[in-house]
Amino acid sequence: MTDFFGLWRPITKKMKEIENIIQRYERIDWKREKVALGTVVKVDGSAYRRIGARILVSDNGKWVGGISGGCLEGDALKQAQMAIMKNENSIVVYDTTEDDPHQIGVGLGCNGRIEVLFTPIKKGDNQIEFLKQIQDKRTPTILLQILNINNGKQELRGQFFTQKKLTELAQLINISKTDLTEKIHTILHRRKSKVLTITNTKNETYEILFEIIRPKIKVICVGDNYDVAAFANVVSVLCWEIHIVGKLRKMTKEITQNATKIYPLEAIETIKTDEQTAIVLMSHDFKTDLEILKKIVHYDVNYIGILGPKKRLWKMQTAFSESESENSLNLNEKTNLFSPIGLDIGAETPEEIATSIVSEIIAVFRNRNASFLKFRKGSIYERKEN
Repeated sequence: MTDFFGLWRPITKKMKEIENIIQRYERIDWKREKVALGTVVKVDGSAYRRIGARILVSDNGKWVGGISGGCLEGDALKQAQMAIMKNENSIVVYDTTEDDPHQIGVGLGCNGRIEVLFTPIKKGDNQIEFLKQIQDKRTPTILLQILNINNGKQELRGQFFTQKKLTELAQLINISKTDLTEKIHTILHRRKSKVLTITNTKNETYEILFEIIRPKIKVICVGDNYDVAAFANVVSVLCWEIHIVGKLRKMTKEITQNATKIYPLEAIETIKTDEQTAIVLMSHDFKTDLEILKKIVHYDVNYIGILGPKKRLWKMQTAFSESESENSLNLNEKTNLFSPIGLDIGAETPEEIATSIVSEIIAVFRNRNASFLKFRKGSIYERKEN
């Protein structure tokens, strides 16, 4: 189904960009239409979207996804259709660093330089098929794409390689697989996509995008009151997973309709966690939250949040201190424990409180201090090194 702007609407609601693209890809009528994928592969200066932003374009002009805030999409449609017509990869540069009103992309308002790779998509082995394979993977994945080439094999421009194909890539560009592996480890450690220039012994130079694709954030929410429905709704807008734990008889349709899965309280320890997991306790029942906290406080997750005032956490600390020695713990020393929960934005309604909590989770996972951007020095996208 499309609207009058020619944008493909997703069948299901609230899906992230990659999921929208995958869903539309699966509906392509290969006998009647051709498509191309546009991917932001390099960004210098300011830009609304970052490396990895994608747009899928059909030869009939319909599209899904985006590479900017709406300023570049018009030209991107033309460039994608040209890639389809020529049946070849191309890189288009959008440069607004000089505020030239005649420059394509006027209105971008970001004073940045963006490179977009346009790739005709064929049925079978293609980048979108790879994205399908990893969309539910719970560990970060690296996708490699060859960009600009100097003195090398020009036909490799635009080709993508997975970590399983490092041997093939190393042979094609005449470098060691070990060198590629080391670069991948560095990218994974820094958690940031990057374009690296590699020169081999034949003086051939290849620009390669090492794109890190992170799993969805997985939220485990303990609670079954009305504010859980608001929280689950906000989480679903972000297309995160949300696993809701509580008293099943109390869970309304408003609570469960956005849940990835629901569990009874006694099943909390059966839910798998990883470094992309956040746990939120919002049962409004001290005893319930305390018993759950005892079970999950040692979990190796980035975020555990407890709804309630400071005195509630102090009361929990007393309960921990009075418990058996093996469970005794100073909660204030747990750097991944947050209570009161959420950012200080003056939230009052369930929806505002949910926004506050979700914002805090994002800040923790992106290693940010959640202050006003107007006070941030340097790029708003750069993250602190661990």
